[in-house]
Amino acid sequence: MDHSRVPVLEVLQEFRRRGDVVFGPPGHKQGRGTDPRVADILGPDVFRSDVLSLNGLDDRRQSQGVVEQAQELMADAVGAEHAFFSTCGSSLSVKTAMCSVAGPGEKLLLSRNAHKSVIAAVIINGVEPVWVHPKFDADRHMAHPPEPEDVRDRLREHPDAKGMLLITPTDWGTCADVRGVADACHAVDVPLIVDEAWGAHLPFHPALPAWGMNADADLVVTSVHKMGGAIEQSSVFHLQHDRVSPVVLKQREDLLGTTSPSTLVYAALDGWRRQMVEQGHGLLDAALHRAERIRAELRELPGLRVMGGEVVEEGLAAEFDPLKIVVDVRDLGISGMQATEWLRAHRHIDMGGSDSCRISASITHSDDDETEKLLLESVRSLVRHADSIERQPAVDLPEPGTLELEQAVLPREAFFGPAEQVPAERAVGRIAAETISPYPPGVPVVAPGEKITAEVVDYLRSGKAHGFLVPDAADSSLETLRVTARA
Repeated sequence: MDHSRVPVLEVLQEFRRRGDVVFGPPGHKQGRGTDPRVADILGPDVFRSDVLSLNGLDDRRQSQGVVEQAQELMADAVGAEHAFFSTCGSSLSVKTAMCSVAGPGEKLLLSRNAHKSVIAAVIINGVEPVWVHPKFDADRHMAHPPEPEDVRDRLREHPDAKGMLLITPTDWGTCADVRGVADACHAVDVPLIVDEAWGAHLPFHPALPAWGMNADADLVVTSVHKMGGAIEQSSVFHLQHDRVSPVVLKQREDLLGTTSPSTLVYAALDGWRRQMVEQGHGLLDAALHRAERIRAELRELPGLRVMGGEVVEEGLAAEFDPLKIVVDVRDLGISGMQATEWLRAHRHIDMGGSDSCRISASITHSDDDETEKLLLESVRSLVRHADSIERQPAVDLPEPGTLELEQAVLPREAFFGPAEQVPAERAVGRIAAETISPYPPGVPVVAPGEKITAEVVDYLRSGKAHGFLVPDAADSSLETLRVTARA
């Protein structure tokens, strides 16, 4: 296929050249009605390019299939049989993928280290989750993806399961043995969905971890805004084999997705695909060398433990994305959240992630010598000033296994059923009726239908005192918890 073509960008350019006057949405009329104060910040071209896909770029009656052409090029670029663009982010794409494999009351294997969007999909769809617990790294206090044997065991225990959702890479760059998990699923003829939100770049360089399609996954969801070059909410479904019907996937996406997709997202996805096909290997090669330089420099600093390929050598993960710079800061006497806040306040840099133990930075093809230098100088400054950072109450980190809660009731039943708010100490032994996801990183500690334990309450409340944000709990202070009402 001709990857110099960018169908969406081409018709957008032609639309702007013609100077069409639109008498429908969006109401700003390609920026004519935009407040100049807004345009000064966002730029006028954002509004000039904000055009309806149908009856704008691509006439409904005389469709030239502009988006379809762009999707075909994307599929060809990454070795998929089909690709579908989504403008609602991978949070919605994962919900769509799950709805395409399992319906209400049916079982689906799920990595328990999933983002809250996966738990939301379980609630909305009414599936019965069969949790596959991650491999817990006690030293780093980190969850790595589950192993193929864990998946095989759960499939043997639940032969009526409709498939598996695997999260890889994790927020911290550790990766699953995707091919091994795919083999386990395909041995019983069920599909493997991979939530590869952090892996949009993986198809474009051989030194990166295995790309889901190459590792024989059936359906892979990527967030191109995370490690790629598209704008926020840019997501793509990639599909192969016949275990998930492309017709069913499109219908489920139509059920959940917006009827007003953003041309800005489509155009950014289209342009990113062309850039990666034409220049991706070289751009990512430079990023990989940059990441190794940064990692080597940081390893020389006192009080830091920098994660790298040793997690693979230790048998904790199948692969590691070297573009993730993950640094444990506990030996500085502070948490990752404190480090991130200090770096933002004093150095004006925003880290990619943090938790009670570590900080992380994502290195992409967009980084250059200036950003490399700034990151290194900023972290060196953090090390020098760590003693001046005010100490906060420590987080009561739970022992391995204590976060593996009993699923006593289906999440949908618990979430939508009668509930009551009780003091946190009285919630022990009760069944959760809400999702509790400390940010960072947004992985639920408690999901609806799980039985709350004293260890979990201690962890959450100590984390809240330390600085966790808990945006999805009914009571964000965690003084009270929402539980199912007693009969």
